[in-house]
Amino acid sequence: MTDFDRLSHEAQLPILLQLAEIATRNYALPGGLTVTLINLSENATYAVQSPDGQRWALRIHRDGYHSRTAIASELAWLQDLRAKEVVVTPVPVPGRDGEIIQLVGHPAMKNPRHVVLSEWESGSEPGIGEDLGKPFEVLGEAAARMHRHTRDWQRPSWFSRPVWNFETALGNTPHWGRWRDGLGMDLEKTRLFGRTGDLIERRLAAYGQGPDRFGLIHCDLRLANLLIDQGQVKVIDFDDCGFSWFMYDAATPVSFYEHEPQVPDLIEAWKTGYRRAGRLSAADEAEIPTFVMLRRLLLVAWIGSHAETDLARSMGMPYTKGTMALCEDYLTRIQA
Repeated sequence: MTDFDRLSHEAQLPILLQLAEIATRNYALPGGLTVTLINLSENATYAVQSPDGQRWALRIHRDGYHSRTAIASELAWLQDLRAKEVVVTPVPVPGRDGEIIQLVGHPAMKNPRHVVLSEWESGSEPGIGEDLGKPFEVLGEAAARMHRHTRDWQRPSWFSRPVWNFETALGNTPHWGRWRDGLGMDLEKTRLFGRTGDLIERRLAAYGQGPDRFGLIHCDLRLANLLIDQGQVKVIDFDDCGFSWFMYDAATPVSFYEHEPQVPDLIEAWKTGYRRAGRLSAADEAEIPTFVMLRRLLLVAWIGSHAETDLARSMGMPYTKGTMALCEDYLTRIQA
């Protein structure tokens, strides 16, 4: 048996592709399928296409990242969101055995992987260089509807999703690794980021985690997880959904672009849309810069712990260096 985890990133790719091709046999799909990698981050996501043009999205879950119960919880929420017309989300496809979550093995892997197939959603990913004012308004309104849904939704008794608070983001038990292990860290950055993290921690402790501020959210509403289809915003990839501050969903749409000059206007557009379906208190608005900064440091950690991925490679050390100016601005503008 090949030790998959010890292989290089490049050597793992063909094995993951083979696993994806094997997984398609678990579904009642046409013959002659082509399977193409779309994205590789925590999970590997593939486009599956039949000769007549039908398409599906197939996700191979990372080993040990989420339990089967956690994946089932993610799917339960996104299905309820779509059923109640809160927001358009992917439609999971059951396997031949009727199960939405399939378990598929490969000889090179020690453990089988959880696999989920979904119907293909049309639309295009918005780009930071586009006019995103209207899409951000629509996104803000969608986020408000999702937040309202989670406050009222009676979750299944077995529901289980991770908690994203300060401790699990930037503290001692981080889900995505330590920001101190980010690419290009040195003593100057460590001190600056540490001061920033301390202020974030104090601000969030004062803000609190009351039910009006903290609950089940998407947690990763960045542009890559949105599809714009004739003015409609579709939300995909709920893999990181969990319990966190509702206003964290205001920060994630600008992920990896927090430094761009249009970000303040985009956040204002998001807030305009949010108010159409939800309420924003003065305290909520005042803390959005804290969540943007929290997210930025969290992504410094993610890049450091996922250096093999294309996204991390594209960001690299310049992303860490560019975080310095954001930290300095945050420390200047925001008071403890």
